[in-house]
Amino acid sequence: MDALRRNILKNAGGVGMIGLAIGAGLLKPTLALADWNKSAFDAKTVPEAVKALGAANAAESKEIAIKAPDIAENGVVVPVEITSNIPGTEYIMVLAENNPTPLIADFDLTNGAMGYVAIRIKMGKTGPVRAIVKANGKFYTAFKQVKVTIGGCGG
Repeated sequence: MDALRRNILKNAGGVGMIGLAIGAGLLKPTLALADWNKSAFDAKTVPEAVKALGAANAAESKEIAIKAPDIAENGVVVPVEITSNIPGTEYIMVLAENNPTPLIADFDLTNGAMGYVAIRIKMGKTGPVRAIVKANGKFYTAFKQVKVTIGGCGG
């Protein structure tokens, strides 16, 4: 009983300190969303999302490798790894083309970060998983077809 009380008081104190820091302006949670591209994430089609990302003229590239299962038993959790071997990779964006909102993630890889991301995505139905990479101001793309047996977006 005393350990439970101690944990509750400790956690309440931590929450209170975070609240004070936000109130004092020391923590600014809105800065985490400063570069968030709302129109791209709200897009209902791939062309809309690609246009909002500014990647309408993305060239296909063999320098982008997408590792994903050929057949996903359950669309709720589909492991995807994307590797960009393009020098100067700045961003990697992941799209599941047949999802209700196709843009899944947008990774900022500036300051010399390696062009690699691993993510578990949700897929509503069979379709291509597309990667769009921005490197040296230009856009490149690649895709891999993934067959989904049980949909993860209510399908």
